[in-house]
Amino acid sequence: MTTVKDMLDTYPADLGDVDRDKLTTCIEECITCAQACTACADACLSEGMVGELTKCIRTDMDCADICNTTASVLSRHTGYDVNVTRAILKACATACSACRGECSAHAETHEHCRVCAEACRRCEQACNDLIQALG
Repeated sequence: MTTVKDMLDTYPADLGDVDRDKLTTCIEECITCAQACTACADACLSEGMVGELTKCIRTDMDCADICNTTASVLSRHTGYDVNVTRAILKACATACSACRGECSAHAETHEHCRVCAEACRRCEQACNDLIQALG
């Protein structure tokens, strides 16, 4: 079991129709992606060609912030609003797609960008899967 699943299982009220497995996966992927993006931005700052990585750094930082926010929103269930959830998931998938694209452009040169692009791909997919499950 994971902490995310443990916390969802201990929620004292009904979570409704939400697919708990997809919700768990999405929260976990958002947290993982935020960490990968933060680490990638920091690694980019340590590269000798940092000036060429400005857009990558910015995209990493934006994606990390949005992933962290998404994980937080998905972790709160009291007063749940499906429209807010759907909007934040769409924003997260969009940020992950943009970051994946930017990091992929540097993946052959920088291993940290390859790892980050993969984390973004998984998070984008998890967000889209949860959006589909919400209906």
